[in-house]
Amino acid sequence: MPLTPVSPHSAHLTFRALEPIHGMIYFTPHGPDSYRELGITDPRMMYFASRSAAFGPVTAEVTIATFFNFNPAAVRAVIPAAWEIVSPAEIFRARMRAVDRSLRQAWGDDLTSPEVREAAELARRAAERACERPQGRALFAAHAALPWPDEPHLVLWHAQTLLREFRGDGHVALLLTEGLDGIEALITHSATGEISPEVLRASRSWSEQDWADGMRRLRERGWLSGDGVALSEYGSQRRGVIESRTDELSVYPYEAIGEAGCTRLRALAAPLAIRVIEGDLGFPPTLSARYRQVVDRPVS
Repeated sequence: MPLTPVSPHSAHLTFRALEPIHGMIYFTPHGPDSYRELGITDPRMMYFASRSAAFGPVTAEVTIATFFNFNPAAVRAVIPAAWEIVSPAEIFRARMRAVDRSLRQAWGDDLTSPEVREAAELARRAAERACERPQGRALFAAHAALPWPDEPHLVLWHAQTLLREFRGDGHVALLLTEGLDGIEALITHSATGEISPEVLRASRSWSEQDWADGMRRLRERGWLSGDGVALSEYGSQRRGVIESRTDELSVYPYEAIGEAGCTRLRALAAPLAIRVIEGDLGFPPTLSARYRQVVDRPVS
């Protein structure tokens, strides 16, 4: 099938429209339930082990390198200890059970609807094209080597997972080229106003002193202005470059379905994503509001 151009803006919108379908795995109560069945009770171990399981029983350093913005001490506290409790293959299967239970709860009888099937087919075509270009994208490549599920709802989730990690690895590369370390990347993200500093600091296990030190370094390099978390003109310009280039680097997979396919995929995904957001799957209210803001945008 011939490829058609896709704009970076369209790639951005398509990724965002489907992100709640993937993102629920980090909040759904079915995740911890599935991991506890294997003997994992530490929430941090659940997160780091389930997302890095695609690599196999890796060291903490691999997870630190590929996850990028988490406090390394938080990773080392649970990796590789997790692999002494459960194998990566077992935790991967538990993760997929949690996905299955969550989407069944959100979509009910529509789990195999024509809309889910069509969305899964479009997303898979994009994700399979991403698999043609794994170079330089380690976290994506690990997930790309996992087997595809059979059921349409799981195919859709797995496809968005691949597209997410493909985009994320490109984003990390750009953060590195700007000379940002993990906590500095979080600080500049929070300085855009998209998410609060407290949420990012706590969720990535950084101390208040770590955060203050990161802000000091950024001020010294001209990224921040004033005493609070506010981007300077220079910092705003550099952060804008990172975001626009992230969109540009994420275009490649979506060329498999073109602009028309992206528009159609967003139209199909919007009601499905809203049902996930509203499906009692544990999304924090602030994140639900952000997701709704994106999903409710016109699809064209």
